[in-house]
Amino acid sequence: MSHLAATDPEIAALVVAEEQLQADTLRLIPSENYVSHAVLEATGTVLQNKYSEGYPGKRYYEGQQNIDQVETLAIERAKALFAMDHANVQPYSGSPANLAVYLAFLKPGDTVMGMALPMGGHLTHGWGVSATGTWFRGVQYGVERETGRVDLDKVRDLALAERPKLIFCGGTAVPRTIDFAGYAEIAREVGAVLVADVAHIAGLIAGGAHPSPAGHADVVSTTTHKTLRGPRGAMLLSTEEHAKAIDRAVFPGLQGGPHNHTTAAIAVALKEASGAEFRDYAHQVVANAQALGEQLATRGFELVSGGTDNHLLLIDLSGKDVPGKVAAKALDRAGIVVNYNTVPYDTRKPFDPSGIRIGTPALTSRGIPASEMGTVAEWIDRVVAAAKTGDEETVAKVRTEVKALMDAYPAPGLPVR
Repeated sequence: MSHLAATDPEIAALVVAEEQLQADTLRLIPSENYVSHAVLEATGTVLQNKYSEGYPGKRYYEGQQNIDQVETLAIERAKALFAMDHANVQPYSGSPANLAVYLAFLKPGDTVMGMALPMGGHLTHGWGVSATGTWFRGVQYGVERETGRVDLDKVRDLALAERPKLIFCGGTAVPRTIDFAGYAEIAREVGAVLVADVAHIAGLIAGGAHPSPAGHADVVSTTTHKTLRGPRGAMLLSTEEHAKAIDRAVFPGLQGGPHNHTTAAIAVALKEASGAEFRDYAHQVVANAQALGEQLATRGFELVSGGTDNHLLLIDLSGKDVPGKVAAKALDRAGIVVNYNTVPYDTRKPFDPSGIRIGTPALTSRGIPASEMGTVAEWIDRVVAAAKTGDEETVAKVRTEVKALMDAYPAPGLPVR
C-alpha cells in the first residue's frame, strides 16, 4: 500500500491496524468472513473506473467490451451455482436487493409477510422501522416460544387471513433449516410471490450443506459475502417468468451504474464456490457450529431452538444473568468478536438485549477444526462469567490465549502473518 501510505498515511495506518485486528481476533459474527486474495485483488482493479448503466449488450455508455464479459461471467456462474433461470448481480447490497423485489412486485400499501425482526427476521421483510414497513403493510410471523422454531401451520393460517402479495422466508438470526418447499406451498395457496432471503446461508447452499430454494422460490435474494466469501455486494436470482421485472426494478428502478469492480469480485467468489474445496468448507462450517453449540450447551448456555442446522447460534444469556451487550463487549476485549442480539420473546430492549449471536464462517475459513470448539466454548464461558463479576484479569488472559490460537491458524487474504 505504498501509494496509499504516501497519499493518506492516516487511512493507511487504520487499514494496517484493521489487518492486524482481523488476524489476531476470533471473529464469530456469523455475517463476517475472510475473502481470498483473488477476491480482494478483484475489488481493487481499474474496473472501478468504468460506468456501465444498463445490462450486458444494452448499455448507455460505450467502451463496455470488457465489462460486458465480466458481468456475463458473474451472471452465468450465479445461475449455474444456484440452479436458477436468471441472475442479476448488480444490487449494491442486500437491503437494496430486497427493496428491488418490492418495486418489482408491489404497489405502496400492498401486504408483505416476513419473519418478525425480534424472532430472527430482517428489517427489510416488512418491519416497521424500515422503509419496507413504512411504504408497505407488513405482517409478521414468528417462532414458537417452546421450541424456537417456525410452525408452518401458523404461517399458513396468517397468510390465509392476511393474503400477502409477497412472502419472505429466511432471516438474520435463523439457526434452523428453512423449509423452502413448505413456504412455497403456502405462497401458491394464497397467490403470493415467494422470496427466499438466503443472505446468511448462500455459501452453505452453494456447497450443498443446506437445501436449495431452487424449484421452490420465485425469487432468491442474497448478499455475496457472509458464508459465500465474496465481496460486499448482492444478487437477485429468479425464475424466467420474473426476470424482466427484477431487472427493471434494479435498473433503472433503484440504481444507476453497477460497481464493476464488485461484479468482478463476485464472479471470482462464485468460481471459488463451485469447487470441491468450497464444498468441504461449507460442510465444515456446519460441523463447527454444531460442535460449538454442543460444547456451549454442556456449559449451561441456552441455545435458541436447542442448537443449529447451519452456521449460526443464537444464545439467550438470561440464565447466566448477564445482558447480551455486557457479554459482547467483554468478549470483544478478550479478542472474541460477536454481536449482541435480541432473542425470541426478549423482555429487554433491542439495544440492550438478552442474547448474543455467534457463527463459524470466519473461523472455518482459517482452517480451525471442530476439535477446537471446546476451547472456544470454554473461552466464552470464562469471559461471560468474568463479565458478570468485573474480572478483567480473566478477560486479558483469554485475550492472550485467543491470539495464540489465531497465530496457529492464519487467516486467508490477509498480509499479516
